Amino acid sequence: MMLCSRLRPSLPHLLSLRLLGTAASRTVAVKQPGLLSATLAFEDPSAFRVKSWAELLRALGVFRLCSFPVLVNNCGKLMSIARTLLGRRGFSLLLRPTVYAQFVAGENESEISQSMQKMSLLGLRPMLAVPIEEDLGESTGEKRYDDNMEAMLECVRMSHSNAWSKDPMMQLKITALLSPELCVKLTTLIAQQPYDLNLLVRAMDGEAISFPGLDESEVAHFLCGLQRLNKIAEASVNKVRVLVDAEYTYMNPALSLITMAMMKKFNKDGAWIWNTYQCYLKESRSLLLEALRLSKDEGFCLGVKLVRGAYMDKERKLAEKEGRQDPIHRCWEDTNDSYNSSLDVMLEVISQKPERYRIIVASHNEESVRRAATQMEELGIDKDGGSVCFGQLLGMCDHVSLTLAKEGYAVYKSVPYGSVDDTLPYLVRRAQENRTVLQGIRKERDLLRKEFYRRLRPSRSSS
Repeated sequence: MMLCSRLRPSLPHLLSLRLLGTAASRTVAVKQPGLLSATLAFEDPSAFRVKSWAELLRALGVFRLCSFPVLVNNCGKLMSIARTLLGRRGFSLLLRPTVYAQFVAGENESEISQSMQKMSLLGLRPMLAVPIEEDLGESTGEKRYDDNMEAMLECVRMSHSNAWSKDPMMQLKITALLSPELCVKLTTLIAQQPYDLNLLVRAMDGEAISFPGLDESEVAHFLCGLQRLNKIAEASVNKVRVLVDAEYTYMNPALSLITMAMMKKFNKDGAWIWNTYQCYLKESRSLLLEALRLSKDEGFCLGVKLVRGAYMDKERKLAEKEGRQDPIHRCWEDTNDSYNSSLDVMLEVISQKPERYRIIVASHNEESVRRAATQMEELGIDKDGGSVCFGQLLGMCDHVSLTLAKEGYAVYKSVPYGSVDDTLPYLVRRAQENRTVLQGIRKERDLLRKEFYRRLRPSRSSS
């Protein structure tokens, strides 16, 4: 089966997929929609009663800092200056109890385990994320990629061996195991002549494959990268679900090609390898529909991580610089429509074959979360049946995560871990990519403040 870089389904097929499951959905009545809507209004500050005083005050302080665009936009420079002035130890002492503690689980397995056990008691599930990635110009050689693979294998082990979650997940960035430069070249090549998925599967199995358009050293690196990914997939299958992150449009087609090959090999009986779809991209729905078609034709299960996307500014600047069409939707409303449309498609196919399809609704958007919950009820999809779950970042959107967990939904938090030095570049990138989210956390801050004042009231009355 051939996979091209622009995955465009035919119109008849698009319509048939869109309508799949309609008959079933018509026969299921909505169960108390008013009650569901009220429950998931995410207006109740009592969701934060599980937080300690220290956690409450830390969140208020960090979110207050995040509300200043100048701090978020320049956080990398500011942290670099602070490290120079305070020294490595002083800088670590400053960050550890504040920003680091808010967004990172810990440095070693003992610290991570403490954080995860508390999360588990709140009904939340961890989705561990090794904070390793590369962009163009950052390639570091085979030894570093092998070290990254060992870190990923350790993540698989931790996710599986600890009783933090009955259905553990982890995140993986392919550019931690394969050079971004090669991914960009592959994207160009498969736009001209698509690669057969079976070719990649055979390479994962160790067969010496020659890939058209790549020179000898590139082929050698590609084979090493595929075999690294194969080792991680072999270690995780039937144990931990591996969610492969999307990155930039100039390499995403190559990342999707590799991920689909992994799915073809490892997703025969369940969705253990997942792909990510960025709904701020104009082509996102077409890519998702093509993935559904491919999974059906090739006979593998499809796992989908549905996000809005985090690289908007860089993508737009690059498109303008290169004189090509902006790949991002024109406005926020169009992105919302794209997200909700893709969500609808996935929920419909899940209602038909929950054993073949899975989705994580990875969103901080309350409307999309409510929409998913409402449609799950309409389509008769179990809250905790495994086919649909929700995801938010550690340290953010807790009013949504905790409310969903309380109502019995499966909720994951994306959990980076590592030392301050290891996680700092990751945190800076995430802050800059998600700055619109960071600057838009006013509601969560207001709910935290209400909980803070509620706790003060009894002490006032007793004094």
